[in-house]
Amino acid sequence: MHPELFVGRQEELQTLQALLKKRAASLVVVKGRRRVGKTRLLEEFAKNKKSYFFRGLAPSDKTTAQDQRDNFSRQLSTMTGLPEMTANDWSKLFLLLARETKKGRIIIVLDEISWMGSLDANFVSQLKDAWDTYFKKNPHLILIICGSISTWIDENIINSTGFYGRISLTLTLNPLPLNDANQLLELQGFKGSIYEKFKILSVTGGVPWYIEQMIGGYSAEENIKRQCFTKSGALFAEYDRIFKELFGKQDTLYKKFVKSLVAGHLEYHEISEAAEYKSSGRLSNYLENLIEAGFITRDFTWDIKNSKPSDLSHYRLSDNYLRFYLKYIEKKRAQIERGLLQDMALSSLPGWESIMGLQFENLVVNNRDILLKRLNIRKEDIIYDNPYWKKASTITAGCQIDYLIQTKYKNIYLCEIKFSRNKVNAKIIEDVKGKIACLALPKNTAILPVLIHVNGVQETVLDSRFFYEIIDFGDLLR
Repeated sequence: MHPELFVGRQEELQTLQALLKKRAASLVVVKGRRRVGKTRLLEEFAKNKKSYFFRGLAPSDKTTAQDQRDNFSRQLSTMTGLPEMTANDWSKLFLLLARETKKGRIIIVLDEISWMGSLDANFVSQLKDAWDTYFKKNPHLILIICGSISTWIDENIINSTGFYGRISLTLTLNPLPLNDANQLLELQGFKGSIYEKFKILSVTGGVPWYIEQMIGGYSAEENIKRQCFTKSGALFAEYDRIFKELFGKQDTLYKKFVKSLVAGHLEYHEISEAAEYKSSGRLSNYLENLIEAGFITRDFTWDIKNSKPSDLSHYRLSDNYLRFYLKYIEKKRAQIERGLLQDMALSSLPGWESIMGLQFENLVVNNRDILLKRLNIRKEDIIYDNPYWKKASTITAGCQIDYLIQTKYKNIYLCEIKFSRNKVNAKIIEDVKGKIACLALPKNTAILPVLIHVNGVQETVLDSRFFYEIIDFGDLLR
């Protein structure tokens, strides 16, 4: 985010600012998906404080460990006035930095740490030694290791025995919640309708950098076409960069798993079949890495009648940009590169309404905290909440519910998240009644159906008084 457009992140800022009250040095890890605003958060935290920001070189086939050390040396020289040096290991560079930061309130940020250190087998041990020998001796120093979520950070820093007991805080940055994403969009000068905002957020999710690419003077459709369906668009080339930077030479394999989830959620064995990859511990690890990266989510269902968890789970593609790219941009790359889709109507894209339905579900379920607040449900009163499904048996029918909340007060909120280009009509009532009928409920339980929509509802739906609550998407943006 641009300095003047810092939005939200108050909880994360407060967590970081609490470290200023410590009387000992702090080692912090900040991670999150690409473009989520990690660096901007740390700039805001370090504002008006003495700080040193170092950033690793973006990887390429020709980048070497020496290139990364030389880049660090140049940045150190720029910030301190020290002469540049060619160091054959990191210990010399860390010693020079330590001499500049041994007294007073200092914040050091090593940004894109996996780029900086992954090519040098000694980087991690030399950073650990520098922390133990130099940095932690300044009780007012905060050293922040920052990077996009990757297996390298987990294996070499967070789960490393070398750093055991040394890390004061691990902070994972998620996309902005809907209300903050809306505020950032408005600060970009975008003043469109709720539906216009929905279209932009359905593509960008709450990723700040994606939202910042939208221009206030253009409609949602014009913005999406400029960024997704032109060769120079920021979101046209973004997909390949994400996977290459996070997963390196295994990027193609990870793409296969993500692609299997474009049309909807799948069970573990279904992903194995769709991606043509043998079910194994290795596949489980790959899926866990994608969950950690914030790209997919594993949703568990439960036994409502007995309030017991189930072993059944679905994997869901929870990153809106990735689904939009795979469904619409990837398949049309050749046409986009030839400039043939600039005048296309988005609604003419195949399966537009069903894909927008999935995107809408993602936006709401990913922002369940806002929805719970809107429904006046306290988290401590919830027994289970998640997208819910039940397989058909010889006795009962199967069902799929967008989002279900079971509370200790014997209330069950059945949330129907409905995208429609027109106002939702009365057919929705019969659809929800059918879902209620398939549920096996405890005695004396109240079912409270909730409808969440984006384009309004017909008067017949309102007059029926069937729904406990009818929530406009705009309510979640405020």
